[in-house]
Amino acid sequence: MSVALQLEFTDGAFSALHKSPDEFGREMRIAAAVKWYEMTTISQEKAAEIAGLSRVDFMEALGRFRVSPFQYGAQEVLTELSDVN
Repeated sequence: MSVALQLEFTDGAFSALHKSPDEFGREMRIAAAVKWYEMTTISQEKAAEIAGLSRVDFMEALGRFRVSPFQYGAQEVLTELSDVN
């Protein structure tokens, strides 16, 4: 099942980003998914689904937005490393 979502923007929103309305919509889906993934609100799998991308393409989008594909913070890495020793 899918649900259609309709949003209204002024023409200036599209021209500011030099995007057609369709391109703007696709980019907005990806940007939202990347941000929610970055905030650890959703998994990488769910983010790729929301973005309408494969996992590989979503990981490339993460790179474009300069977001790490890993959801570990520095403290979590240090904790895991200390648990190993």
